[in-house]
Amino acid sequence: MKKLLTYLIIVLFLVTTNMSVGSVYAQAYNTSFTTSITYQNVGSNPANIVVSFYPSHTTTSPIVVNLPSLAAGASSSLFIGSLSSVPSGFQGSAVMSSDQPIVATMVQLPQGSTPGTKNRPLSNGFSSGGGTVLIATVLRNKFDTNTRFSVQNVGNQQSTLTFKFYNTDATLVHTFTQDVQPGASYHVDAGQLSALGSSFNGSAVIESSSGNIVGSALELSTSGSGASSFEGVNSGATTVYMPSALCNAYSANTAYAVQNTSLTTSTSVTVTYSNGATETKTIGPGAKQSFVACNASGMANGFSGSATITSTTTPIVAIGKAFGSGLSTAFVGASTGASKVALPYVRWANNTNWTSGTQQRVFITIQNVGSSDLPAGSVTVKYIDKFGNQLGSPHVLDALPVGGKVNSNASDAGLTEFGVYSDGTFGGGAIIEGPSGSALAVVARVSTQVSPGVFASEDYSGIPVP
Repeated sequence: MKKLLTYLIIVLFLVTTNMSVGSVYAQAYNTSFTTSITYQNVGSNPANIVVSFYPSHTTTSPIVVNLPSLAAGASSSLFIGSLSSVPSGFQGSAVMSSDQPIVATMVQLPQGSTPGTKNRPLSNGFSSGGGTVLIATVLRNKFDTNTRFSVQNVGNQQSTLTFKFYNTDATLVHTFTQDVQPGASYHVDAGQLSALGSSFNGSAVIESSSGNIVGSALELSTSGSGASSFEGVNSGATTVYMPSALCNAYSANTAYAVQNTSLTTSTSVTVTYSNGATETKTIGPGAKQSFVACNASGMANGFSGSATITSTTTPIVAIGKAFGSGLSTAFVGASTGASKVALPYVRWANNTNWTSGTQQRVFITIQNVGSSDLPAGSVTVKYIDKFGNQLGSPHVLDALPVGGKVNSNASDAGLTEFGVYSDGTFGGGAIIEGPSGSALAVVARVSTQVSPGVFASEDYSGIPVP
């Protein structure tokens, strides 16, 4: 067998594929999901890709699947439920290896024909790990929500993971350890973790004995259809950028969950919105606090912009959430930006399919997180089909001041439909590119119109192109 010469390994974390189905489909917590991996070749040559699946934390011999060659710039998807080699009920992790640089986003698809959860939780794959994973928000029977998360060992030896749960008062409520094999992952369902008490609102810190772990989380409503996903973070920063901020704009609002990464020192955190409004709170060691845009001093009703979060003493991580009009989204705040950013999962339904709620539209927000203003015409968005071809014209963006944001979607490139094909298949992505040395942070919102003015939406972050 010819050995694959690995240029870049993307660690793919499958939160779940086929959970047991509860009796009430309206509850996202009891909904069955199956993962689809959407991936894009951001290299210059065709990519040869192998995926290794790890069903449990004790797995040492993965299930290996070879994928078809993927053209440069092209994107594709792998529906886990279609693989006969992966058993039904699989709940684990995977590692994707390629001889070209690739990026990947996991899409959790709700299963079953009974009306209920329509949202598609989204989270990105990883190209590397670290010795610690920070899950900025963990809930048990709080705000009608439970959190499920998993941590994957992406090193080359067994690792002992230590899980620590802190409430918003910075109290260590619960801790336990678990051994995990290389490539495999361990799954935690806060809804079933009685040691957290009858309800819990806080965060989690997971430490590895041998380094190199990654993590992702699902937030699932116990009373409605809300479902969202976000990545764990290996380390924080004293400045974090949020490309999306809303206060009663488009019938929606945003809130940020901010976690202090230090387990010994408190810090003062300020959220500064792009209209000048601010809010400051003290966050204890390991703990989190929530910041709601409409609660900021000086905030204007109807605000739509961006935000910058700063910490005076210790690094922080932040999760952005949008709510209202049916939204239940989550994305990770950016500590840095990149001059070239990829979005592997982009769709634009035509008017008929959008209004009927049968297909999706993706709305892109781009924030300048660099140190210099970017003039009009210096940043472009290109929409690339599943074959690697650019469709429409590049969307040339307006000026981007430091900290400011602009929006894009496929219609801005002159397209009435994108990522949808006459043979019933799907696939397409976008590349956002600024001048050399610029720093862009990107968030994509994937929306389905449930009824006029009501949307099932989820966010995911753009991935820097190496």
